[in-house]
This record gives sequence, C-alpha cells and structure tokens, in this order.
Amino acid sequence: MNEWDKLHRQAKRYKAEYPPGTRIMLLSMGEDIQRVEDDTRGTVLAVDDIGTLHCQFDNGRSLGLIPGEDSFRKLTEEELAEEQDQDMDEDEDENFGMKM
Repeated sequence: MNEWDKLHRQAKRYKAEYPPGTRIMLLSMGEDIQRVEDDTRGTVLAVDDIGTLHCQFDNGRSLGLIPGEDSFRKLTEEELAEEQDQDMDEDEDENFGMKM
C-alpha cells in the first residue's frame, strides 16, 4: 500500500469518526506558529481527503488539526450536556427582561 492509499483510508476513518458538527477539545498542538491554546473547545467543520480536521474553535479561531501531530478528543456526553445547559441558561438570561 502506498502512502496515498494509507492517508486515504485514514481520512475515511476520520470522516466517519468526526462528522461535521462534532464537538472536540484540543489537548495540545504540534509546532504551529498560529497555534490555538490547549484545552480549547471547537466544532469540526469538515475532514479533508488527507485526514486534516478543519475546526472552528470557540475562541473564534479556525484551524486544521493533523491527527498524530495535534492531540484532541471528542467531548464526552457529560460535557455536551453541560454545554447545552449553559446555552439554555444564557438564553433564559437574555429573555428574562421584557422590553417596554
């Protein structure tokens, strides 16, 4: 198997494991000058044909993560539930007051 076939198979696996909308946490990055801070959460936008995960991070940054070079993980069900609770609390706070 040549290198392209290997990358293509890995990319297929990453596309299945990290579909668009998957929430992740960046644990650490490789030697990237434009690095995103460790422990930043984000959302997968797409996985390209060589397996790079293109993400939109909660701090407003967008960057591609390279499996094997960058360390990241999916958020757990508990973490996702906490995020939803926080979003609901923020919505309630915004709608609490009435406009006159």
